[in-house]
Amino acid sequence: MNVLKQVYSQSLGLLTDLYQMTMAYGYWKTGIHEREAVYHLDFRENPFKGGFTVACGLSTAIEYINEWRFTPEDISCLSEFRGNDNKPIFEEKFLNYLQKIHFSCDIDAVPEGTVVFPYEPLLRIKGQILECQILETPLLNMINFQTLVATKAARICLAAKGEPVLEFGLRRAQGIDGSLCASRAAYIGGCAGTSNILAGKLFDIPVKGTHAHSWVMAFEDEAESFREYAEAMPNNCIFLVDTYNSLEGARRAVKVGELLRQKGYELIGIRLDSGDLAYLSIEARKILDQAGFPDAVIVASNDLDENIIESLKEQGAKINVWGVGTRLVTAFDQPALGGVYKITAIRSLEGKWEYKIKLSEQAAKINNPGILQIRRFRSEKEFTGDMTYDINMGLQDGNTMVDPMDMTRRKYIPSETPYTDLLVPIFRNGKQVYEEPGIKDIREYAKKQLDSFHSGVKRFVNPHRYPVGLEQNLYELKTNLILKAREIGSDIK
Repeated sequence: MNVLKQVYSQSLGLLTDLYQMTMAYGYWKTGIHEREAVYHLDFRENPFKGGFTVACGLSTAIEYINEWRFTPEDISCLSEFRGNDNKPIFEEKFLNYLQKIHFSCDIDAVPEGTVVFPYEPLLRIKGQILECQILETPLLNMINFQTLVATKAARICLAAKGEPVLEFGLRRAQGIDGSLCASRAAYIGGCAGTSNILAGKLFDIPVKGTHAHSWVMAFEDEAESFREYAEAMPNNCIFLVDTYNSLEGARRAVKVGELLRQKGYELIGIRLDSGDLAYLSIEARKILDQAGFPDAVIVASNDLDENIIESLKEQGAKINVWGVGTRLVTAFDQPALGGVYKITAIRSLEGKWEYKIKLSEQAAKINNPGILQIRRFRSEKEFTGDMTYDINMGLQDGNTMVDPMDMTRRKYIPSETPYTDLLVPIFRNGKQVYEEPGIKDIREYAKKQLDSFHSGVKRFVNPHRYPVGLEQNLYELKTNLILKAREIGSDIK
């Protein structure tokens, strides 16, 4: 489904930062624009102080790349850019080159729904350096946000312990596009449905919802509002009961539930949106059960997140369905994933790969060089460790992986250990070779991924640190490149 085409009527070729275009122009001007390079997209820490991350956004990126081109209108826009001498930044020959360009790179990526960890490449892009460079910003934009929200959703669903979580965040989301991407990512992360009708249409997500406080306030009293709603929509009755008094509202809801039964319908449940949700849900459960509605659900909303849900469960709350909005779609407690996109190799004029490394005063900002792949090892019960290795250097029989942040943390992997390589081919020579799964399959895959990790990794407070590291030869190569780069960059003669 061409979602981007349905949402945006114009070209998205200019969805990038200006400095990507100035670098692309520089590559072209110096004649190295067709040099083959490798870039990787990764991130530096798990969001929400957690122990895992759920990769998301690949489908959006695939659609974007399949449509990637520069239209005459795009070229006209770029031709208007001026330098400080008021002359055009880009010369006409370069703009003509851009208009004729077609995507020709290879891309490998982890499938959406894969549980991933810091410094592991989510995407590997190999091709002409000019193309790779221009794609940096849009790829980060699409992968960063959806990965962040999918991870938040997974955490919230873990807190709900199998009970349905509904995404109710459209009105608080960061714009139209933010709401659509958030609804999609939240569903992949485990949510059972969304209130966002357009997201439901575009992504085939179940859409859920009944009424708000304004419905109740539009009538003379609460009882009348419930009766009229039941008359209008008898097969969709979850009554919001906290407009005036939550427990009195619950009692009025069961009275209307009795009228529904007389007409052959059933009260689905009630919703609590304020107050002491633990106490109110326990008391409301008693009201529902005593009135003969043991199957009626209690839906809770009101700025919920994984921590509040976990607390409510510890308090014995009788909530069956969780409506989560603002804190999910805005990733309230961490507004950005912090993904990065770095060049890690470039092919020399002689045809040899030259591995690249970026230095920093912060060790966490030093990239991993090479042409990378992730190998995930497993036991009979669960995943046991992820090793990043260079595909050209290969692997030995039996491998040691080294924590890039602490060389003393090492793990030996016996040669007979079962494994899966996580990066799979998506594009070859600019053509899509990956058959995209449906969103429901992605959602189920994400659930299976999470189920395959030790429970400590999924803990919210002080989560267990899942073993992730560099293959030893790659680690030694990185160390040597760092030493060489420091020597080159030193002022000492």
